[in-house]
Amino acid sequence: MTARGARGSAAIEMAVLMPMFLALFTAAVVLGRTGNAISEVEMAAYDGARTASLARDAGTARVLATTTVEQSLSEQGLACVGGPAVAVDTAGFGQPVGTPASVTVRVTCAVTYGDVDLVGVPAGRPISASFVSPLDQYRVRR
Repeated sequence: MTARGARGSAAIEMAVLMPMFLALFTAAVVLGRTGNAISEVEMAAYDGARTASLARDAGTARVLATTTVEQSLSEQGLACVGGPAVAVDTAGFGQPVGTPASVTVRVTCAVTYGDVDLVGVPAGRPISASFVSPLDQYRVRR
């Protein structure tokens, strides 16, 4: 083929390949942000459960877990749409002293990708994580 017949082919190749490059870039951004959000929600659930397990009673455990989760997510820079949903299972506080028991914290965070201004980006998704932390077997529970 002569140089004269190949004229304009680079522009056509770019027009065909650019949407694929853009889709690949968008997928990388969304997957990276999702992985980061999963890690942050898991860490918040861990922090909340650990803090709740140090409380003396179920009511205080719920308050401390919720506050700790919100603070952990805030420090990590993750903003949940409508705030994080924190569920604390404090049934272990009802167990008699000497019996193994635990507290479970489940965190759900709706993450949005609204600031990624690219075509084909999903609106967002809920991310959940839970963590179980043991209660001290020989400490008084109320």
